Amino acid sequence: MTTRAEYCVIACAEAWRGDGEVLAAAMGTVPTIGARLAKLTFEPELLVTDGEAMIAADVPALGAAPAAVEGWLPFRRHLELVARGHRHVMMGASQLDRHGNQNISAIGDWARPTRQLLGMRGAPGNTANNPTSYWIPRHSTRVFVERVDVVCGVGQHRLSGPAGRFHELRRIVSDLAVLDFGGPDHAVRLVSVHPGVTVDQVTAATGFPLVVAADLAETREPSAEELRLIREVLDPRGARDREVRG
Repeated sequence: MTTRAEYCVIACAEAWRGDGEVLAAAMGTVPTIGARLAKLTFEPELLVTDGEAMIAADVPALGAAPAAVEGWLPFRRHLELVARGHRHVMMGASQLDRHGNQNISAIGDWARPTRQLLGMRGAPGNTANNPTSYWIPRHSTRVFVERVDVVCGVGQHRLSGPAGRFHELRRIVSDLAVLDFGGPDHAVRLVSVHPGVTVDQVTAATGFPLVVAADLAETREPSAEELRLIREVLDPRGARDREVRG
């Protein structure tokens, strides 16, 4: 039986479909497994790292060092990839609004926040300079909000001209569904629900009116080979089920 976490892995992997030879920067357990699964199956030119500075040739299991190293990626070189659009990052978000503005910095009035979070980190540069997707392990109205308290990741229509030449928001994968930015005025749109999840569940867990795609689908089933790779090669210790339960 396929678990919810495994459907999330498949949905994350699909975010990199068609990317070719770009760096997959995955933040989180499930996106990391998804990126490595994509490389092992339908996107062999994708570049993945060991989480530090090595470009892995053999795609190791979580927590394992690569047996074969394809290249060395010092931090300055990594930043060059970011600035030139040669990376597709999947980040997290503490808040996201209907146009993809993201907050990971603070909750409440920015001058006197009720909660201090990570800070801006690399979110502005990521969203301005390379394709960006999001991974939300707990889909709720606390994350999907009408208005973010601080804009860290840049949403749709905030950049134009040379400053926005690589600005592209691709996809949101949550523990309930897959969303894109195909709604009116590039608003968030529901494009698939994971098996066992209803549209009503997703809309109830979203803090703004949610556009539903006319061709709404169910997140695809993993193949037998994909399940084998997830369970036996990429994540034999089941870390995915600690990030997504059900």
